[in-house]
Amino acid sequence: MDELFEAAGTLRSAYRGVDWASTPLGAVSGWSPTLRAAVDLTLHSRFPVTLFWGPEFVMVYNQAYVEMIGHKHPAALGAPAARVFAEIWDVIGPMLRSVRATRRATWTQDMRLLMDRRGYPEECFFTFSYSAVRNPAGEVEGVIDIAAETTAQVLSERRLIMLVGLSDTLSGLDDPAEIVDRAVRVLRTDPEDLPDVDILVADATADTGRPPSAVPSTILRDGDLVLETTADVPVMRVRLPGPPPYAETVLVARLSQHLPLDDGYVGFVRLVGATVAQALQRAQTRQAERRVATLEQELSERLQRSLLTPPAQPPRMEVAVRYQPATERARIGGDWYDSFREPDGSLILVIGDVAGHDQQAAATMAQIRNLLRGVAYAARKPPGGVLEGLEAAMRGLGVDALATAVLARVEQDEEQARVGAATLRWSNAGHPPPVLITPDGSATLLRTPPEMLLGVRAGLARSDHQVTLTPGSAVVLYTDGLIDRRDAVIDDGLADLVGTLTGRHGSTAEQLCDELLGRFAAGSDDDIALVVLRIPPEPAGRPGRGEADRGAAGRYSEFR
Repeated sequence: MDELFEAAGTLRSAYRGVDWASTPLGAVSGWSPTLRAAVDLTLHSRFPVTLFWGPEFVMVYNQAYVEMIGHKHPAALGAPAARVFAEIWDVIGPMLRSVRATRRATWTQDMRLLMDRRGYPEECFFTFSYSAVRNPAGEVEGVIDIAAETTAQVLSERRLIMLVGLSDTLSGLDDPAEIVDRAVRVLRTDPEDLPDVDILVADATADTGRPPSAVPSTILRDGDLVLETTADVPVMRVRLPGPPPYAETVLVARLSQHLPLDDGYVGFVRLVGATVAQALQRAQTRQAERRVATLEQELSERLQRSLLTPPAQPPRMEVAVRYQPATERARIGGDWYDSFREPDGSLILVIGDVAGHDQQAAATMAQIRNLLRGVAYAARKPPGGVLEGLEAAMRGLGVDALATAVLARVEQDEEQARVGAATLRWSNAGHPPPVLITPDGSATLLRTPPEMLLGVRAGLARSDHQVTLTPGSAVVLYTDGLIDRRDAVIDDGLADLVGTLTGRHGSTAEQLCDELLGRFAAGSDDDIALVVLRIPPEPAGRPGRGEADRGAAGRYSEFR
């Protein structure tokens, strides 16, 4: 096998199985230098990448791309794209031909495609860019596609918006008949997830203004949910317990034939049923209303958490995160955290807050969080430059929102890695200052000159600041829900936070999160997000540790 394919990893056998000489690309030995260079770049990337080469757009791709095309692999390797993607060629074909003809790159965010990759036309979403690959003479030889599948995020956001909108619509209603009618109208606005939906009332004597149904009271005798398939169409029935005469109300939903019938889909319909059932119960008593509010809060928290991922955990460091919704209302908001590694191994920490407390704020939060991830990962700039890039991306993509954020990068040179130290470099866009806990237990606000929020004005230059962290130190990033109270000035809250963290140098990152929520969460009427980074103390007797600690001890006040 040609040494060009050595970087193909688990795809080596697939490359070996292709008779390249019989493809439009011809034998590998005759490939142009431009094609060989593009293939080498593709196979060495861990991001999903495919090449569409020549007039036939013959496909060559890497391992990360396989998961996105499912059972199309391995037949897609070396095959013309029009044959591989016949079901979506009317959409992507013109885009590829345009890039080849005009040399202009495309950019598509969260494009919906019905792709056959599991034996049926599946609703998928992708963010991708087609770019021309030119040879030294300037001729376009192929098109490179750098892509990311966003199906999980789009479905989560879409269902989140539906659930929150349904909850908001029903929250102020007290009449069960109106609850049923309004719920059906709202649910029928989501034909992608619920192609056909109704709520049937078994009691024919009920004066609901709707025709009585023939739902027998025993239809769900074995549980609260029945899932069956009729004429290859999955249908789900969910019991909606409520006050008489709505005790045997049933949600009947025909599910999409374009989505996998997985736990997330079934869980979504369960949550739809739960939301309607809760509204019916709330109409009966105040006690039911309080119970519904609690369940909705748990739902909001669960859905918000679905947009947030577990933090990266670098060696010899602890990273802990928390998200807690407001205690006084079962609604979602724009608070978020993030923690991930860059290609060079540096750790990125983010805390942010989008203005607002509704489904739009949550959806905008998800957009900004994903944009920031992409900009930080691709730009490889200092934190201030990343925030500048984020601001430009928000403007260019029409994300009209105000947000605060702290973006921090944790870096280590060889000497720091040897002694367990690190450099924290950060930029602050209008967000409350992080708190530094030093190995001796003192706590300090990392105050910096104030800078504008994201979304206020384009083209602002962002500043970078840094501080040296030694073993035993910790940094706490948080949203203002932790310290901002209606009956107190924010400086009092900051002072209380510093006092609480003083002397906590012996606590782990997880313990610091729990201690802060235990101290402040009960009095907050806002969402709270936390990110805590801690460098554990080095074991006693570690070579060079004492000198490193003494050398860095004086640098905690030198951040700029």
